[in-house]
Amino acid sequence: MARLLIDTLYRYRTERNLRLHAFVVMTNHLHVLLSVDATMAVERAVQLIKGGFSYRASHEYDISAAVWARGFSDSRIHNEGEYAARVRYIHENPVRAGLTQSAEQYPYSSAHPGFDLDPSPFTGAKARTLEEDLCGTTKVVP
Repeated sequence: MARLLIDTLYRYRTERNLRLHAFVVMTNHLHVLLSVDATMAVERAVQLIKGGFSYRASHEYDISAAVWARGFSDSRIHNEGEYAARVRYIHENPVRAGLTQSAEQYPYSSAHPGFDLDPSPFTGAKARTLEEDLCGTTKVVP
């Protein structure tokens, strides 16, 4: 199920041009750091991810019960310092929960080697302003 959720994140990253910066799939919730452009609200991005995963889980695993709790919580990130702190928080979540000794060992996290992620919207030659790119974290509870 965790792999299916990660696949769903990447699917919407490609299809809807969401930028995926960090994530961790825990046993009872998901943390994701993403950014959207002015054509999409964060709420819509979360709706796509939750709905897409629920649809696939119901068809691929024959799950008929509701998968997600209603709603989610989100936080806006305003600068590179906040961004870096949030990435660390997300990646260290399974360590704090006692699921692994290091963030890199947890296979359902972007800290694990091999995941292709989008760069920070706050650094580099093409750094964006908050008006151009909304970047934030979302915690979604099933």
